[in-house]
Amino acid sequence: MTTSDATILVLGLGNTLLTDEAVGVRVLEHLGTFPEDQTRNLRMLDGGTMGLTLLVEMEDADAMVIIDSAYLEAAPGTVEVFEGAEMDHFLRTRSRNAHDIGLDDLMDALRLREAVPEKRALIGVQPQDLSVGEALTEAVAAAVPEAAEAVTTLAERWKPI
Repeated sequence: MTTSDATILVLGLGNTLLTDEAVGVRVLEHLGTFPEDQTRNLRMLDGGTMGLTLLVEMEDADAMVIIDSAYLEAAPGTVEVFEGAEMDHFLRTRSRNAHDIGLDDLMDALRLREAVPEKRALIGVQPQDLSVGEALTEAVAAAVPEAAEAVTTLAERWKPI
């Protein structure tokens, strides 16, 4: 199946009870406000903190975009896109916390099952605060539209000519 016919899995990760950790989920919510012609081939899934239970969804993806908070060593609210091998390298070489290990484990499980989509990307947003709280910080909230736009830009670029 070509990417133009297929649905791109857009997976928003994060704990909505930990301030900026929720950014992946908040970007999905923002994408829900986009016109249908910009999101028709996107299958948006709130992955929250589901961990390995997401493996089945990810295995079936022809293409995949994951949105998550990430330590980018940048100013809070910085958005960075890691695509294909760049995504793999970033996940393997950055400092990790308990949440990050779940995403690394998912990608390794996909590799073992030979199910890693060729077209894959991680959209990382630098958090400011990961303490208990239900609202994003101002800097990270301001980055949500940029991260959402990055999703639709990838989806458009991944369409075959």
